[in-house]
Amino acid sequence: MNFSADNAGRKWPSGWHATRRPPLPVTMAVALVLTFAVLMEASANVPLPRPRPAEAPAAEGVQGRATDQAEPTQQPEEAKPPELSACRLALTESIAIAPSIPAIKGPGGCGGEDLVRLEAIVLSPTQRVAVKPAAILRCTMAAAVADWVRADMAPLAATLGTTISELDNFDSFECRGRNRVKNAKLSEHGLANALDLRGLKFANGNALSLTDRTVSRDIREKVLASVCTRFTTVLGPGSDWYHEDHIHLDLAQRRNGYKLCQWGVYDPLPAVAPLMPAERPQEAPPRASEQEGAMSEQSSENMPQAASGGAGDKPAPSAKPRRALSRQTSPK
Repeated sequence: MNFSADNAGRKWPSGWHATRRPPLPVTMAVALVLTFAVLMEASANVPLPRPRPAEAPAAEGVQGRATDQAEPTQQPEEAKPPELSACRLALTESIAIAPSIPAIKGPGGCGGEDLVRLEAIVLSPTQRVAVKPAAILRCTMAAAVADWVRADMAPLAATLGTTISELDNFDSFECRGRNRVKNAKLSEHGLANALDLRGLKFANGNALSLTDRTVSRDIREKVLASVCTRFTTVLGPGSDWYHEDHIHLDLAQRRNGYKLCQWGVYDPLPAVAPLMPAERPQEAPPRASEQEGAMSEQSSENMPQAASGGAGDKPAPSAKPRRALSRQTSPK
C-alpha cells in the first residue's frame, strides 16, 4: 500500500474540501459584496429629481417639519406690560416726578388702578416742588394737583417775591371710611382720589398755613378760588369739625357735575378780647320798653277799685306776697 502524503487527500478527504462547501464567513462576505454591487448598479440607472426652483413656494410638509424643529428651541414670550393710560402718557417727567405703582385691591373696594406715587412737581428744569411725604394718588388726581401748583400757586408765590419749595401733605391714600368714622361710607382717600394739605413752604423760608387766620385774607381767598375751580370737593374750616386744621381736596364724581366748596376764610381774632359793657347810669333816660312798662303800671294804679257787697265800701285787702316754695319732709 502507498501511504504517501500526495495520495492521502484523495483517499481520506477532510475539511471543506471534503464537503465541497466554503466556510460561513466567506459566504457572508461574498453575499455582501454582490448585494453592494447590485445596489450601486441600480442607483446608477435611476435618474435623480431636478433641483427645486428658488421662486417656488415652500411645501407644507417641509414648512411643518421646520416649524416642529424650531418649536423646541423657541423661548417662552415675556408678559407684555399693560398699556399706559392717556393720563399716564401725559404726566411726563417734565410735569411731575410720579412713578407708576401696581394697582391696589383692598377690602371693601379700597384701592384703585392707574396709581402713581407723586414725589415732586416740576416747575422748571432746575426747580421742583417736593411733596412730603410722597402722595399715593390716582393719575388723574396727581395731574390735577400738579396743574394747580404750576398754574396757580407758582404765580401766587411770585407775587410774594419767592417760589414754592414744598407741599405739606397731611394725608393721601388710606383705606378708611369718611372722617375715619366706623362703618361710614368709603372715603375718597380710600380710592386714592383725595389729598389733604396743611400748607405750602417757600424758598425764602416762609410758610403759608392754609387755615391760619393771621395769613392775609386776600391770599387765602385766592387759594380758595383756585382750588374750588379745579377740584370737585373742597373742605376746610367751617365745613365740619374734621377739617379745622387742613384743606381736603378730591375729584369725586357727582350727578350733574355738582361741586362742593366749603371753606370759611375767617378774619383774624382780635389781639385783645373786647371788654364787657359797663353798667347803665341811673340818670340815663329810660329805654322805650321801660317807658311802656312804667306807663302800664301807672294806668293800673289809677283804675277805681271794685266795690264789695255789704254796708259800706271797704278797701280791697292787699295781696300777700307768695312764699317761695320749699321742699318739706313729711312726718314719719
